Amino acid sequence: MIDVGGKNLPKAISSKSGAKLGKLYKKRGLTPDIGITLKQLYSALKAKTMIKQLNENTYDVVVKHAKRFCPIGGSHNPDRASIFQENICIPYTKGFLNEIFPQYMFEEEILNCIPLNNHKTCHYILKVSKKNTAG
Repeated sequence: MIDVGGKNLPKAISSKSGAKLGKLYKKRGLTPDIGITLKQLYSALKAKTMIKQLNENTYDVVVKHAKRFCPIGGSHNPDRASIFQENICIPYTKGFLNEIFPQYMFEEEILNCIPLNNHKTCHYILKVSKKNTAG
């Protein structure tokens, strides 16, 4: 997809796919808790999740998949890991969270992921900030 449409195509598709899933989850009446919502997202991908809230605005997220393949980030390929992260994984997760929590902005710092380390674990820091609503 990246080779055919450039970097923005998969980013847009991933973001839209995450938002679409977010709408579905929102209709089902999710708990307005970021940690629980993330666990539900990854359980749909058949992954085990450990989420630790480091402070009011920061979460440490560890996602363990059954295989060395992340459904939203692909298989081991260190040369393309950052491309997967920046254009598929992060936009998908942000699209999902933005749909459910439009009042917040989300930033992710990937510490480890399957395409990079060839393990079953993706690990990132999620930073949450309130959107400035002054206009």
